[in-house]
Amino acid sequence: MKRKTFDMVLTAGGAVLVVVLLVAGGLLMWGASFANNSVHSQLVSQKIFFPAAGSAALASPEIGPYLNQYAGQQLVTGTQAETYANHFIGVHLTEIAAGKTYAQVSAASLADPTNATLKAEAQTLFQGNTLRGLLLNAYAFSVFGMIALIAGIASFVLAGVMLVLTMLGMAHFRRVPEDAEFPKTIEGAHSVKVPVAA
Repeated sequence: MKRKTFDMVLTAGGAVLVVVLLVAGGLLMWGASFANNSVHSQLVSQKIFFPAAGSAALASPEIGPYLNQYAGQQLVTGTQAETYANHFIGVHLTEIAAGKTYAQVSAASLADPTNATLKAEAQTLFQGNTLRGLLLNAYAFSVFGMIALIAGIASFVLAGVMLVLTMLGMAHFRRVPEDAEFPKTIEGAHSVKVPVAA
């Protein structure tokens, strides 16, 4: 094979890879922006605020260490949503019905339909777990956005590296003599045939 042909194939492949990485980077950055904007706008519209600094809720050893950093702030990010879901709503849910789950309390309520306490506990647990689940979904979506952002940056960096390598390949392509072969043959070398046993 001619060395120029080999270099041209590698250079063209590098150029295609640069374009693919740039497109992938652009799509990943768009995905990251979409995820972060969606999470932010959805959380802002809920108007959830962390308890104010010095409030009784933040004095709890199960809540305070996690929520103090956000005291009085509006919940607007995925990280805040995860903290609020696990260390505020989650803690309060364990205080209902002696720590029983919604499924347990609901089953007990269905078995005793006249028990107003069980019915109220089941409804509270259902609502609390629903809100907690929605907040954790917002957190998960924000993590996907962060992963897309990191992958997008990595794609752009790799595209830059490939662009430099492609340009070096083009420079090498121009310097290679027309008659150069690849792989390079050594003049005067003789091929030796090795007999193969049948």
